[in-house]
Amino acid sequence: MNPFDLSGRLAVVTGAKRGIGFAIAEALAAAGADIIGVSATLDPASSAIGDRVRELGREFEGHRVDFADRSQVTEFAAALGSRERPVDILVNNAGTIRRAPAVQHPLDWFDEVLEVDLTSGFVLSQAIGTRMLEAGSGRIIFTASLLSFQGGVTVPGYAAAKSGVAGLVRALSNEWASAGVTVNGIAPGYIATDNTQALQDDPDRSRSILERIPAGRWGRAEDLGGAAVFLASDAARYVSGAILPVDGGWLGR
Repeated sequence: MNPFDLSGRLAVVTGAKRGIGFAIAEALAAAGADIIGVSATLDPASSAIGDRVRELGREFEGHRVDFADRSQVTEFAAALGSRERPVDILVNNAGTIRRAPAVQHPLDWFDEVLEVDLTSGFVLSQAIGTRMLEAGSGRIIFTASLLSFQGGVTVPGYAAAKSGVAGLVRALSNEWASAGVTVNGIAPGYIATDNTQALQDDPDRSRSILERIPAGRWGRAEDLGGAAVFLASDAARYVSGAILPVDGGWLGR
């Protein structure tokens, strides 16, 4: 049997409209999973990710949830936790970033980033994890960051949130791995997405970043797909509490 086969499994992917979330949802569908795609701006009736998942022969269900609004997140989490068909894979990928020097960083920006990048993932993990624990199996994957290991520059809220994600991965794994529910994270490096557009557009920053990456290029969203399939599959049944960098060698430099 193929240990990477996800046929018959249901995956929730947040932030699935574009970028890394789109690529992860696409990869999971290609491996056999049906997808519930969620985003703050996703049109539930018509979306590129929905079309792509269906092209791959899988079922797709779209939802629009503002991850900065805790009431929307808790309502959605409760609905997921009570579904007749349980969720087998949860990918907490929804995220945002705000850039400003620490002394000028507005508190509402800081609060927003923590709510979207950290707290919403905990809320969903609580609701879906409860069902997974009852079933004795499940896969939870968080999108962490290089800033789960480093401090970054002019992104204090993002660095705090992604460091918190790494801690949350370990904390949930410590409680749930013995019950068959693995919890892991993927730490993307510098990936060419909307979140890094400001860095890509800055010639000096872009050059300094490229000089540090042994692979010699910015990452692409699809570079994250294989890591997600691995962590969601039976091939990773003994992997839990890990943060897997997908960074072109950045952290090894």
